[in-house]
Amino acid sequence: MGLPSEKGFRFRVPHAYTIIFLLMVVFAVLTWIVPSGAFERQEVDGREVTIAGTYQEIDKVYVDSETGEETDLRQGVFDVLQAPTQGIQGAVEVVAFILIVGGSFQIITKTGAITSGMSRVVRRLKDKDILIIPIMMALFALGGSTFGMAEETLPFYAVLMPIVMAMGFDSMTAFMIVFVGARIGYIASTVNPFSVLISQGIIGIQGNPQLWLRVIALVVLTVIAIVWVVMYARKVKRSPELSITYQDDIEKRKEFAADEKALDSEFTNRQKAILIMFVAGMALIIWGLVVQGWYMNEISGIFLAMGLLSGVIAGMSEKEIATEFVNGLADFAFSAVVVGLARGILVVAEGGMIIDTVLNALAGALAGIPPVLFTTILYVVDNLLAILVPSSSGISALTMPIFGPLTELMGLNPEAAVTALTMGGTSMSLLCPTSAILVAGLGVCKISLGQWWKTAWKFFLVVSVVNIVFVAISGLLPM
Repeated sequence: MGLPSEKGFRFRVPHAYTIIFLLMVVFAVLTWIVPSGAFERQEVDGREVTIAGTYQEIDKVYVDSETGEETDLRQGVFDVLQAPTQGIQGAVEVVAFILIVGGSFQIITKTGAITSGMSRVVRRLKDKDILIIPIMMALFALGGSTFGMAEETLPFYAVLMPIVMAMGFDSMTAFMIVFVGARIGYIASTVNPFSVLISQGIIGIQGNPQLWLRVIALVVLTVIAIVWVVMYARKVKRSPELSITYQDDIEKRKEFAADEKALDSEFTNRQKAILIMFVAGMALIIWGLVVQGWYMNEISGIFLAMGLLSGVIAGMSEKEIATEFVNGLADFAFSAVVVGLARGILVVAEGGMIIDTVLNALAGALAGIPPVLFTTILYVVDNLLAILVPSSSGISALTMPIFGPLTELMGLNPEAAVTALTMGGTSMSLLCPTSAILVAGLGVCKISLGQWWKTAWKFFLVVSVVNIVFVAISGLLPM
């Protein structure tokens, strides 16, 4: 007689779109329950700022004194069904920005310039053991911080696995170099268009005024990450049996036979020119942000120029360039639509005029608490939201319209809301099983989630403490 099946109940996190639509329904219900009201607002330095202490409640159903028309603020089924379209329309600037950047970057990726350049670095350093870790991690961190390097890291796991293991390290070290390097850069985003710039755009901050603080955070967190990985790598090289993947690596060393094809690929003059152009383009974006006050239109224009020039320099035909651009649109369509759909939640909430009521209640509940505690709460909330919505742009669209004004009502710099999101949401991706980047990387390296959790939980705590400090500083700086 066989043993009974142990299928049991397995909770699966719903699709991000499903979560967003359910939130639309929830907010529609809240418009019937939560009182409607509004703050007075004024324009300061080109931004609309909420004025504390001016909240007034509004009737759910009222007659306009001028037109005589009756207005019902309670949101119904048809309002919810219209919200996604209205949300995408309301976020069209951000949606277009994501799509243009995604399509342009796909052309750059297709040229192989980034892959060949990184492979050249690996090939030159493979006989110098430990030096490969800080150099590679610094490059991945720079990519994560500037252009949001994420899915682009996947090929590098396969490239580094045989090399790193051949040098006497384990598969976990190879995974750490790529994953932790890029993620720590994303956490300390400087000009990352998918976290910092979108968040600042939603709450009306232009010019990235705290870029200097973000650069300091990038340096501090990257150093912490490199030290942690180097210490781990030295330990397992000195005593291989201490590696949590020791037994598994016996088979992996056979499976991941040294394949020099990727590393021996020629780093052509065309690819070198593309990398030089890419670095120059990123420098131009930073200059535009700091000096010229550029925003999404200008930045997307530079990315488009870099994409088109990359295709031309690589000798691609116009059809190939257009095809890769379309492929990039497809890859980034999810993030773009998430932003629009998340905006639909705000369409429902704004239609019922309950956002200011929530702000007023939160401001009252949090009144008097120390600024550091408030910014810590923001950070923790963004961490938790990332479990359900593992997209920095998605969380940004969901929270910025509330957290930005709320931070101002608390008398703090609204940049703290941006910093909390960029650091909090991405930090959770270090451990969260709903993080596609984490799961995909572990899959390539054949490492279980349990093995990674046992290895990384202390690092996660250290990074979280450092992040909380930077979020607090961000809030305390003058506006």
